[in-house]
Amino acid sequence: MNILDTLTREFHLRREQTENTVKLLDDGCTVPFIARYRKEMTGSLDDQVIRELAERLAYLRHLEEERERVRAALVEQEVLTEELSSALDAAATLTEIEDIYRPYRPKRRTRASMAREKGLGPLADRIYGQNPNDPDPTVLAGEFITDEVPDTEAALQGAMDIIAETISDDAAVRKRLRNILTLNGELVSKATGEEDSVYKPYYDYKEPLRRVAGHRVLAINRGEREGFLKVSVGMEPARALNVLYSVHLKGDSPATALVRAAAEDAYDRLLFPSLEREIRSDLTDTASTAAIRVFSENLRQLLMQPPIRGRITLGLDPGYRNGCKAAVVDGIGRVLQTGVIYPVPPFNKIEEAKKIVAGWIEKYRVDIIAIGNGTASHETEVFVADLLKTVSRPVSYMVVSEAGASVYSASKLAAEEFPDYDVSLRSAVSIARRLQDPLAELVKIDPKSIGVGQYQHDMPQAQLSGALDGVVESCVNQVGVDLNTASAPLLTRISGLSASIAANIVAYREENGPFETRNQLKKVKKLGPKTFEQAAGFLRIPDSREMLDRTAVHPESYPATKALLKLCGIDGNGLPDSAAILSDKLKNGEDEKIAAAIGVGVPTLHDIAEELQRPGRDPRDQLPPPLLRTDILDIKDLTPGMQLTGTVRNIIDFGAFIDIGVHQDGLVHISQITDRFIRHPLEVLKVGDIVTVWVLNVDTRKNRIGLTMKPPKKAADA
Repeated sequence: MNILDTLTREFHLRREQTENTVKLLDDGCTVPFIARYRKEMTGSLDDQVIRELAERLAYLRHLEEERERVRAALVEQEVLTEELSSALDAAATLTEIEDIYRPYRPKRRTRASMAREKGLGPLADRIYGQNPNDPDPTVLAGEFITDEVPDTEAALQGAMDIIAETISDDAAVRKRLRNILTLNGELVSKATGEEDSVYKPYYDYKEPLRRVAGHRVLAINRGEREGFLKVSVGMEPARALNVLYSVHLKGDSPATALVRAAAEDAYDRLLFPSLEREIRSDLTDTASTAAIRVFSENLRQLLMQPPIRGRITLGLDPGYRNGCKAAVVDGIGRVLQTGVIYPVPPFNKIEEAKKIVAGWIEKYRVDIIAIGNGTASHETEVFVADLLKTVSRPVSYMVVSEAGASVYSASKLAAEEFPDYDVSLRSAVSIARRLQDPLAELVKIDPKSIGVGQYQHDMPQAQLSGALDGVVESCVNQVGVDLNTASAPLLTRISGLSASIAANIVAYREENGPFETRNQLKKVKKLGPKTFEQAAGFLRIPDSREMLDRTAVHPESYPATKALLKLCGIDGNGLPDSAAILSDKLKNGEDEKIAAAIGVGVPTLHDIAEELQRPGRDPRDQLPPPLLRTDILDIKDLTPGMQLTGTVRNIIDFGAFIDIGVHQDGLVHISQITDRFIRHPLEVLKVGDIVTVWVLNVDTRKNRIGLTMKPPKKAADA
């Protein structure tokens, strides 16, 4: 296999794109750096494509290593033939290589291996040969009776065990049967008892393997692990057996009936159980990959929510017995006040709490309140909505997800950041900061704890962590960070920066004061030329005397950028207003001429021009702001047909959960999102979208709300 050719074909690239991207990866360049600053080499591939290519590259290289390992093992056993060598060369997956090696792989003791130890291999070969001129197999078996093989029946059984294993190890047959099972089999689940559970829809369930949805696979797997379901792959064996007969039966001979019986035994005892495990494993892998993709996309959208800058924020971490923890933070997240109030049961000190919070609002000029969505959230929201009717300042609130807040507040990082606060007060600070800048705060938390997916605990954790870490890295580098205010956890997510180098940057900043230029980074301990190359473009210094340090222009492009400004007669100190001149020149089709004159490619020219016109831009500012509220609804207030505005909180395979200002999010089923056919809600919705919905149904007993995004007339016609 030529790996570069394979990648070029699979990703529909030009050969030079593939070669350059692989070379950059092999040279230790990070995905964000390659995507942003090496567009000429990659043909402007985006970071997601580069990550997928890097993952596929790693798989193909592992495949090649495994291919050569198996080839070496076959040579060592002196069994490698031209046919086996060709089969190895043609194998496109690890499974195919494993199938080829199966007959020669050292095995634990099996019925077949024990029969061979008793000297029954030649008898098995004779019977399997099915020579029509041979005598009856019982006659042949008589020649193999020994102390270990007491009679012809034992001899024949041993021979059949050997034949069954031989048939089971046939790589070509396994591949054909795997395809037949995948195309014609069903996933079947049955209840193990009569106990009611959330798995009741799967108590008597079957669905074709080729159509079963990933979220159902993961639900069934969990039901099986928890003991509620017995799960299997179902298929009538006749089609599979016909394949075995066609390959392994050789006309009519005295031994044909025994080989037929051995083939049936091979299927029932060896092939089907093995293939069933493989197919279920493949189903789970496919479902997990899809779920990880949804989780990753949800996380990306959550992290890229627009920040609410410069607003003094009160964070509330609700609770019953331990009260509601509160923290006021200023416009850049510094703590101004902390405390505990008790406005909900069992204390119900509502008036006292109102007096305290109203005092904070007036004293600190609070603009917005962030309420965690955990225990006692609804009662706290009612309290806040009632309070806001009485204060003189215009204050709004938003319920924010507190998923992972408790993990963060009990972490070593939180203890270092807030050594004087207890765990619960740290959580209130985190909730306030999540509203001010979701990205800067959420990077402190393990992405798996943020809770914007489904069945996350059922997925391969290493694969999930890798994917989510990649999303966080992508988002942080897409936005960039302020070198003089970014925390160590945020800096750690910057291209090329390790945790130790991020800590060294913070230490340098604390010892020497704010960075004045990007070049000062070169003085940071352990931050060498390669790290500077990978990281510098993503680190901003808003107050730097070097204007380009405030932008995403990479230091390697400073000479070209200054040449560009001079070429266009632009005063660098007058940006971005004077940069309109540059915009006009680019619109007039002078791209290639200008790029050649300053020594960069056209993609880099366009990136430089965009930065010059909007220095320090934040891509999150282009998104709609979050939906803030001043009043609250109760689930009992909802009636079918009611129109509401809500925020998309989570997207799953079969729909989306919408925050409509009631403590319980409502579900819009995929069939109620749009009139046109969609395969997944992500085709239409993103986490954080502000949407108009109508109430379809309300179940107050089960606390469930059904919503539609189709106007009532269309919903009724659907």
